[in-house]
Amino acid sequence: MKNYTNWRLRIDRWATHIVSVGGIGVIAAVALIFFYLLYEVVPMFRAADAHPQAEYQLQVTSPSPVLHLAVEEQGEFGLRVTVRGELQFFSTADGATVAQQQLPLPPQSQLTSIAGNDPDRSLLVAGLDSGGVIVFKYGYRVRFDGDERVMTPYVQFPYGEAVIDVAGSKSISAVAIQVEDEETTLLALAESGELGRVRFVAEESFLGLEEDVTAKPVIDSLGTVGADVCRLLLDRMQQYVYVAGCNGELSLYRLNDAGIALLDSTKVVAGGIRVTAVEFVSGTYSLLVGDDSGRVRQWFSVRNQQNELTLQEVRDFPVLPGQAAVSRIVAEQRRKGFAVLAADGALGLYNTTARRLVLALQVQPLLTQLALAPRSNYLLLETAVGDQQFWQVENEHPEISWSALWEKVWYESYPRPELIWQSSAATNDFEPKFSLSPLVFGTLKAAFYAMLFATPIAILGAIYTGYFMHPRMRGWVKPVIENMEALPTVIIGFLAGLWLAPVLEANLPGIFSLILVLPIAVLLLSLAYYALPRRIKAWVPDGLEALFLIPYVLFIGWACFALSGPMEAWFFAGDMRSWVTSELGLDFDQRNSLVVGIAMGVAVIPTIFSMTEDAVFSVPRHLTQGSLALGATLWQTLSRVVILTASPGIFSAVMIGLGRAVGETMIVLMATGNTPIMDFNLFSGMRTLAANIAVEMPESEVGSTHFRVLFLAALVLFALTFIFNTAAELVRQRLRERYSSL
Repeated sequence: MKNYTNWRLRIDRWATHIVSVGGIGVIAAVALIFFYLLYEVVPMFRAADAHPQAEYQLQVTSPSPVLHLAVEEQGEFGLRVTVRGELQFFSTADGATVAQQQLPLPPQSQLTSIAGNDPDRSLLVAGLDSGGVIVFKYGYRVRFDGDERVMTPYVQFPYGEAVIDVAGSKSISAVAIQVEDEETTLLALAESGELGRVRFVAEESFLGLEEDVTAKPVIDSLGTVGADVCRLLLDRMQQYVYVAGCNGELSLYRLNDAGIALLDSTKVVAGGIRVTAVEFVSGTYSLLVGDDSGRVRQWFSVRNQQNELTLQEVRDFPVLPGQAAVSRIVAEQRRKGFAVLAADGALGLYNTTARRLVLALQVQPLLTQLALAPRSNYLLLETAVGDQQFWQVENEHPEISWSALWEKVWYESYPRPELIWQSSAATNDFEPKFSLSPLVFGTLKAAFYAMLFATPIAILGAIYTGYFMHPRMRGWVKPVIENMEALPTVIIGFLAGLWLAPVLEANLPGIFSLILVLPIAVLLLSLAYYALPRRIKAWVPDGLEALFLIPYVLFIGWACFALSGPMEAWFFAGDMRSWVTSELGLDFDQRNSLVVGIAMGVAVIPTIFSMTEDAVFSVPRHLTQGSLALGATLWQTLSRVVILTASPGIFSAVMIGLGRAVGETMIVLMATGNTPIMDFNLFSGMRTLAANIAVEMPESEVGSTHFRVLFLAALVLFALTFIFNTAAELVRQRLRERYSSL
């Protein structure tokens, strides 16, 4: 006997240790998940930084003002174009000249303006003081000499080396050029305000050989658009022209074969303030306007109530510390960011979507030129006397801010600020939309409809099973429902998306009539059963009444669906879906919240049912027997003793079911349209945090902003479930303390 006792004590100690290790392991695993999520999310909120790499004096043959400055993608070479038409390629490490080339300009001619195409700005057009323009393209040829990469700059003239006469002898004050689908259009504005257009039309040879294709310039005059113009801009699709006057007047024109037509003109600065810099944001959908007060504003065109395009100020940006006049604005090539150089040498890096100043620096006051590398990881600065500074920039995630993640943002081409999740698109000029609000809303919406369907069915069914049902019948019902929890959610989602959604769409009157008729029909049957004579009711053993209810419920369901067609014809003109849209103004999607609520409810019911039934069945028998002995009815005992005593367990069951619904992935993924919208409409879909992570994580680039925002979504989901479970535990403890004395 003693040996048996010692053996049992050892088993108890080992079991205690195993359970303790398991509990600590669970806590450690949850903590590791939390810290790993933080590890991936925190870099997204690190401040941008810049480090000077080199500073030197360029070696130039003849000092002359610089019109254009550029740096190539690897940050190894830079390019400067002077008013004399000199192209100088140099090393950004020490300023050593790599190559030089002179543009074929007429004698005594100089460049007056220069502009490049969007987004890479490798195709440039230069305006001359003699009234002509010249188009040239530069790039870098890469070859490998053993393991060493060798880059060689080159300059090409895709439309010939001859200067194209656009304005006669009038000096060109502003130019613009864009290329799209092998169609090239350039605009040249004379100092007198006359606007000329040059289009290059491809002409094939008689034999139709591709190598013999040439581009012939077609020149036409577009009329007068005004003098004192600071900047001339042409959108990438070559449909709209923006003319920015130094006096603050911004005009929008539509460009077509016949000419230009004024769409809108507005004042973009207050009186007495002059515009000093204007530049497109990458993609040419919006433009940035800087003035001599140091402010930068973003404008783009939107349609008013009359469906007319009008210019709209979207946002302004924080002013640099010195509040000096803006001298240069340079847009990033691959993101919706830009750099601003002020007259006092202040330099700022901004992002339009996040509407924030990402980085502010104080550099040399005499700087006149600024260039960003295509990846926005290098900065090249130059003074009027040829002094250059080369900086390395660390700015990986400028798109992220509190407003971009949680508040309404006015995105390009949208009529108003909205909450939108759209992480990618087919075009490179896409503006990422990383609002988590629609995803959190969709998560709570899906959980709400699922719990609305599952909670009453599961709790009422569990109460009946644990308190009223015959023990033999309970022995069959409870295992069957608990085994439903093992059903893979992917199967439920598959059936919901491919079978349930079409059935509900085809029988909308039937499903809503079932929701209304079934409770009333069950209540009437209960009253009828209660009115039966006692001798007839004695034929049915206590606790087996549900056996007779099952065929009755199935019959009511069949009748509702059988009458769905006639009801739809009588009340909804044969199409309830169209009636919902036209009369109620609600959008209808086949895979909607109703489908998700039913499918997720089926997945959640076993969890809530099992825990609630255990809580009800575990109520001590002496409490119920004492209540009945004192004259209380079964219903009084249930409502005033059993449910109160079991309330901690019932509440825990509901909260665990809610946590299951919040974290559900496959059902939502397959049973909805995965549209991240802010609409509580029962007939619309949604996208949840979990489904969004499952869909987009395989497509995201590791370390990118998209990748880290998905981890942030996972952290938000983790926080939601932690908050729900913590609140549930606190409430459960209070309920247990309150009713423990029963």
